[in-house]
Amino acid sequence: MSTSRLFAGPRLRAMRRDRAMRQNDLAGRLGISTSYLSQLESDDRPLTAALVERLRALFPLDWHELGTGGAETRLAALREAAADPLFPQPLDPGQLARFAAQQPALADRFVALHEAYRRTGQRLQMVDEALGADRADGARLPWEDVRDWFHRANNYVDRIDRAAEALAARLGAAPSPALPAIERQLTGPLALSLRYESGPLRAFDAEMRHVAVDPGQPVESRRFQLAHQLAAIVLKDEIAAVVAGADLATPAARQLLFVGLGNYAAGALLMPYGAFRKAARDARHDIDRLAQTFGTSFEQTCHRLSTLQREGTRGVPFFFCRVDMAGNITKRHSATRLQFARFGGACPLWIVHEAVAIPDRILVQLAETPDGVRYVSMAKGLVKPSGSYARAPRRYAVALGCEASHAGEFVYADGIDLASEAGATRIGVSCRLCPRPDCDQRAFPPSDRMIAVDPDERGVVPYRIGGVPSGT
Repeated sequence: MSTSRLFAGPRLRAMRRDRAMRQNDLAGRLGISTSYLSQLESDDRPLTAALVERLRALFPLDWHELGTGGAETRLAALREAAADPLFPQPLDPGQLARFAAQQPALADRFVALHEAYRRTGQRLQMVDEALGADRADGARLPWEDVRDWFHRANNYVDRIDRAAEALAARLGAAPSPALPAIERQLTGPLALSLRYESGPLRAFDAEMRHVAVDPGQPVESRRFQLAHQLAAIVLKDEIAAVVAGADLATPAARQLLFVGLGNYAAGALLMPYGAFRKAARDARHDIDRLAQTFGTSFEQTCHRLSTLQREGTRGVPFFFCRVDMAGNITKRHSATRLQFARFGGACPLWIVHEAVAIPDRILVQLAETPDGVRYVSMAKGLVKPSGSYARAPRRYAVALGCEASHAGEFVYADGIDLASEAGATRIGVSCRLCPRPDCDQRAFPPSDRMIAVDPDERGVVPYRIGGVPSGT
């Protein structure tokens, strides 16, 4: 069935009602009559390719879930590939629909070719990492292997996520298990002794059946540590099975993955997928509101938003990262086309660097990458208290963002002129990968471009960047 004969009346009606829109409101935004919309919602008429495109533009996240057949999946993938700024002129929606329906094998190959192109770009980033790591043996560190494992998994682990959601349901206390419920589960059915005492953030003695948590942490952190311990015990088999199936080179990497999956499970336990996704959409991803609802920290909430990639009920595709005072990216994930530098710091023009120096204030930015894609991001500087004068508090910033096409779902995009040419900050991934010849913040030339040096002329940097990659 081609998209030109797609009937989606009940879902279209539900989508409109979810947003408290009347029929004439939606009809006006679609450019059709109210009676025509009524016929669409009653499945008396199919959606045309032109209406599909308008719905995609108005409701990109809802529309992603409407098509479930093979033809719709193919068309969605083809449309995403064809929308890449690599192609200067957008293709007509009707042409794409006919292409997908009449030449399915060719359409699949076009999509595969575009995916290969994207992967080539990611391999270039791996070269960037190797150049920056400066390790003579070329060996990868265990944490790098684990970081890339989560990247390949799209930061979503279905088996762990569903098991944690089921555990949260058994504990009750919707929408999120409260701290007393987690404590009772640990000290009751699991027969652990629990104490809050100064020391490591969390320490577990399996032989003595004892867990200790440092009380100097904020309450959200203490709750997260206990949720991690509960998940690590109750979901031990699920976590072990995922680790066993991971292609990791060293025992240290496998141990790090076990810890990482325990943290993942803790986040999924405290912010169960279904309830959290619904609350996030209702609040238009207002992080402070979500953190208050689920009793989580700002960082925990941001991180969880970046994991909502369950098949059939995906959330907004976000990128998320954490940056320390020196500009090092200590956490990163992207479900968008934006990929972070795999070694060292990010582009200095990115708002997250400014946020590090201004704690507890949310900054927003409209940014454009060299491929022409625009992103709306928010960043906030955080200070995590240590609980003691003898230990300095941790200072860092987190950033969360999405492509501008999802701005309607992102409260932080309100008030931003998405079409403004002057209002978008032109950022890159890293100086080694950025081709921009006129950046005042460039630290060194791109690794794949020739440079020209003129002793008689000095700009911001002492060289000019060629337009042709080196070696061609």
